[in-house]
Amino acid sequence: MYPENHSTPAVEDYAKAIYSLTGARAETASTTDLADRLGLTPSSVSAMLRKLGQDGTVEHVPYHGVRLTPKGERIALAVLRRHRLLELFLAETLGVPWDRVHREAEVLEHSLSDELTELMAAKLGNPSVDPHGDPIPTRELDMVEPPTRDLTELEPGEKATFVRVSDSDPEMLGYLSELGVSIGQELVMIGQQPFDGPFEVRAGDRTVALGRNLCRAMRMDGPG
Repeated sequence: MYPENHSTPAVEDYAKAIYSLTGARAETASTTDLADRLGLTPSSVSAMLRKLGQDGTVEHVPYHGVRLTPKGERIALAVLRRHRLLELFLAETLGVPWDRVHREAEVLEHSLSDELTELMAAKLGNPSVDPHGDPIPTRELDMVEPPTRDLTELEPGEKATFVRVSDSDPEMLGYLSELGVSIGQELVMIGQQPFDGPFEVRAGDRTVALGRNLCRAMRMDGPG
């Protein structure tokens, strides 16, 4: 199931960041992209990547960047399981708003034991998604990612269910909450205003205007 020993918080942060940039694919993450995501200097990231290469967590692809080894991928999936279960626990059990759970889980994910992780999963009914619709890796550290499409891909008049949203921007999540838009809701695309204006979307009995960047962060069910 889990890696035999929890890695250091730094290793877990790097593994999670690389996984978020590459997924379970053969793509690579560049030093610059990792520096941007982690808020570190490229030189600091390069030094850490050398260490991760030496301990078998990543492999370097000349002139392209790094990708996770099977060992690194298991580290990433283990910390993602803890993180997303924590987000759901904080939201459902403690009532923490969905725009705050990511920040809290970022701190707690490194100290949660495997035993407590599984107790929490059982308490929550072994869920498959977190409050933002992100899939939770299974106990066996398998990740199931159903196909989705972003909101801008809907044709005028088309309906779809809002199933997933990026948790990287708390202000964006807070704005969606103010509009009354939430995961699991059916949305109807009305159309886009001229000259690259906002998209008009019907959510329940309300029509809301959403900018392109926000719409691209909102994932809908269906082929993607």
